[in-house]
Amino acid sequence: METMKSISLLTLLLSAACVSGSVLAESSEDYMLVEARTQTKAFAQDLKATLMQGMKAEGPLAAIRLCNTEAPEIATANSKDGWEVGRTSVKLRNPDNAPDEWEAGVLESFAQRAAAGENLATMEASARQDGHFRYMKAIPVGGPCVVCHGEQIAEPVAARLSELYPEDNARGYQPGDLRGAFTLTYTFEKQ
Repeated sequence: METMKSISLLTLLLSAACVSGSVLAESSEDYMLVEARTQTKAFAQDLKATLMQGMKAEGPLAAIRLCNTEAPEIATANSKDGWEVGRTSVKLRNPDNAPDEWEAGVLESFAQRAAAGENLATMEASARQDGHFRYMKAIPVGGPCVVCHGEQIAEPVAARLSELYPEDNARGYQPGDLRGAFTLTYTFEKQ
């Protein structure tokens, strides 16, 4: 009888541990998603503030210079606590931002979802892959973006872009288009 109680108690505890473990796994996925959104928001705000400050102070030529020199530094400053942040697109301005295979697939999915009417401003994707948590958030083209990324770019701006980015393909956008995405990777420490 005592043995049966012990076995029953052990079975109950193991069942609770399994349920608790699956809840923990779900909440950790939720936690990673919340954290990715927080990291993306901070990176996007830092980047936008820098570019808009340059645009207001000295116009689009300053914004281009800041995007060229400061954007990589802002990404580095926001890459911390296991997170690596950046931007990517199918139409690159900076070849260092080329998408990897997963990112390219997500960008294609974003384009299809946008074509089906989904709002770019809320579009995101995430996955666990090879010891990493991956996250992407769509970047819609805003009004100020078309100054440097639009269909008709003023000559001094176009010349400066060609000088800094000889392989620039990030032109021809209209407000509301999919510009690209913020991309984040969290690397889980090996246990």
